[in-house]
Amino acid sequence: MAVNVYSTSSDSLSRHDALSWVNNILQSNFTKIEELCTGAAYCQFMDILFPGTINLKKVKFNTKLEHEYINNFKLVQGAFERTQVDKVIPVEKLAKGRFQDNFEFVQWFKKFFDANYDMHEYDPHVARGGESLGGSMGNISGAKRPPQKAVSTEKAAVVPKPVPASARTVTRTAAPPQRQKVPPVGLASNRGPSTRSSSSAHGGDSSQLKLDEATIQLQEMKLTIDALEKERDFYFGKLRDIEVLCQEHENEGLPLMAQIMDILYATEEGFAPPDDNNAVGDNANDDEY
Repeated sequence: MAVNVYSTSSDSLSRHDALSWVNNILQSNFTKIEELCTGAAYCQFMDILFPGTINLKKVKFNTKLEHEYINNFKLVQGAFERTQVDKVIPVEKLAKGRFQDNFEFVQWFKKFFDANYDMHEYDPHVARGGESLGGSMGNISGAKRPPQKAVSTEKAAVVPKPVPASARTVTRTAAPPQRQKVPPVGLASNRGPSTRSSSSAHGGDSSQLKLDEATIQLQEMKLTIDALEKERDFYFGKLRDIEVLCQEHENEGLPLMAQIMDILYATEEGFAPPDDNNAVGDNANDDEY
């Protein structure tokens, strides 16, 4: 579904260009690259590129908690899986808020965005329910900007080339009402019905809602596990290649190779390498790797 991007070696953005691009597209107030560590910006980028792949109601737009940063990035990784994007997000690194990790990722994402954006109309401020995003406004949950000013900013930044007015009549503002149909059902079932028959009806709706939510959570957990396994296999393959390279030059007596091998074979408390007997017994499976 998505166009994959594997390189950012050419035409890299400066930090100022990257922030300007993010703020123009999302009508946000990011002042530092490090602030992108919340993952909220990427959640909305994916909602722009692939509508319906992320439920923006689950996104924590104004959070200061690292575990909520991680949850936001897991939503993005789940959207990647659904759209067949090969990129594995280095969630732990990005959530730490270090400049270099976040700068490299936003540079890649800019390339990815340009390769997949179809130029459709989108109001990011309305889509996220009027919540502010980034910068000093991050703690003001009710802060909203004038609608006319926000729309003009979005058109000037998101649409890089002229588009006829007749082509900009369809917007995605109809999407949020569809997403808001689920919560009222749950609220109605919790307020207490006026009659026994209505209680039974609402009870059925509540049970179905819980079942749907559990199904969604199960799917998200599966996507998370798949992503973690993919990332594990990726780094294991790298380590295995390093090990083979060192073994090929083991007899040359190079100090650097010896140091690398020591690091590869180092153990930690609570971890023990497999017994030699088990290793011999497993030789038949070596071909699989």
